[in-house]
Amino acid sequence: MATNSNKTNYKLTDKDFKQMNIRSLLFNQVGWNYERMQGSGYLYLILPQLRKMYGDHTPELKKMMKMQNQFFNTSNFFNTIISGIDMAIEEKEGVNSLETVAGIKAGLMGPFAAIGDSIFAALVPAIMGAIAANMAVQGNVVGAILWMLVNFVIMWFRWIQLKFAYKQGVSLVNEMQGQLNALTDAATLLGVYVVGALAATMVNTHVIFVAHLGKMTVNLQDKIDMIMPKLVPALIVGAIYWMLGRKRMTSTKAIFIVIIVAVVLSALGIIGKA
Repeated sequence: MATNSNKTNYKLTDKDFKQMNIRSLLFNQVGWNYERMQGSGYLYLILPQLRKMYGDHTPELKKMMKMQNQFFNTSNFFNTIISGIDMAIEEKEGVNSLETVAGIKAGLMGPFAAIGDSIFAALVPAIMGAIAANMAVQGNVVGAILWMLVNFVIMWFRWIQLKFAYKQGVSLVNEMQGQLNALTDAATLLGVYVVGALAATMVNTHVIFVAHLGKMTVNLQDKIDMIMPKLVPALIVGAIYWMLGRKRMTSTKAIFIVIIVAVVLSALGIIGKA
């Protein structure tokens, strides 16, 4: 509970960490909106702990709740690192930590969003998802098991980082500050390579149209391969990226356009699967 010196005498327990982790895994995006994005979800994640620190219906609790409900948006895979540091500071400084906590949240949510999205929202699903999907398509049940195992490992990673960040506190920010940018750049560069490789291996579209010029037959796909192998998949991916950059174009519209164009060109005998 809060004391007259605005400090707290409550220490987080394993039960608190478990409660916060469950809320993070299941309800991190609750109340998401364009004004505060994950702000409401972040407050919900730590609200029981705030009540234990500051007491119910106290001015200190209201003040901290108002701050915690401000704009916040980061990767779901790293958000508990921020909340762990947050809890360590508030546990020690109480309401006096308001500006410090607000600054740490604002400073860390951007780098962690870039790292988390690059690694866990793009890189891992692209690589492991492609491997698991290929195995599953071939009738290998290990593909499904592999994909479930990957997700369990990710959830385990999200689970253990909260207590680790809480124990490290502010020192974690100082230690990682020089490494966050390097890790973000490395993950982004690796993601670009992986996406490029997947475009060539997973988009199996060929030009099946064969031109007949008198007695001569011209296989267009062979001529294209002489210019650059996998040129057709690269052009398809490039066209989709171009569409997504247009105004009023959404991913849903792009999907329907791709489906319609693919069906029409396939019916005309122009393109087909490799």
